[in-house]
Amino acid sequence: MSATAAAVRVDKAVTSGTFSLDGGTWDVDNNVWLIGNNDECIVIDAAHDAAPILAAVAGRKVIAVLLTHGHDDHIGAVGGVVDVTGAPSYLHPADRVLWDRVYPVSPDGDLADGDVFTVGGLDVHVMHTPGHAFGACCFHVPDLGVVFTGDTLFAGGPGATGRSYSDFPTIIDSISGKLLKLPPQTVVHPGHGDDTTIGAEAPHLQEWIDRGY
Repeated sequence: MSATAAAVRVDKAVTSGTFSLDGGTWDVDNNVWLIGNNDECIVIDAAHDAAPILAAVAGRKVIAVLLTHGHDDHIGAVGGVVDVTGAPSYLHPADRVLWDRVYPVSPDGDLADGDVFTVGGLDVHVMHTPGHAFGACCFHVPDLGVVFTGDTLFAGGPGATGRSYSDFPTIIDSISGKLLKLPPQTVVHPGHGDDTTIGAEAPHLQEWIDRGY
């Protein structure tokens, strides 16, 4: 690992609230991830409550707020974080239908597959991984051996696809065609629950397909 990579760390804040879609509401705990050094960071998903996210930022310059998808539990604190930090927010345009349920204004920028953001001298690569939501994205940091998967891949399987704006075959294609191509030791930091690795999840792909997980 280079000296630059060693100076960059991943921080985690857990926020709690609700997720609402298709007439239902569920209580959820969300992982909010921050990647950066002592001077600057990127926030991945601004969920529920800005206060614990800003506490984790700890006065650093926020380069960007990157959103894995547009479900309300992942974007509810974007306004609060952006207002305080002045950072731009980024969402894949395919998820504007979800964003517009929460905010009357547009995100500051669009995400696209292959985009690269830089923080602390390290590159964060955008991977468009539709399925859980049509605009779902993951963020891969090769120099740290980590990928932030939002609700696309968890410890134990793919994210849910039983609600509007989601599709099971599509999420399987995203996982098999992109995420499982990453090195097996890559650490998966999901939007909910515990970490896993690509190598731990890859052997179970056919099981997920067979049961329509």
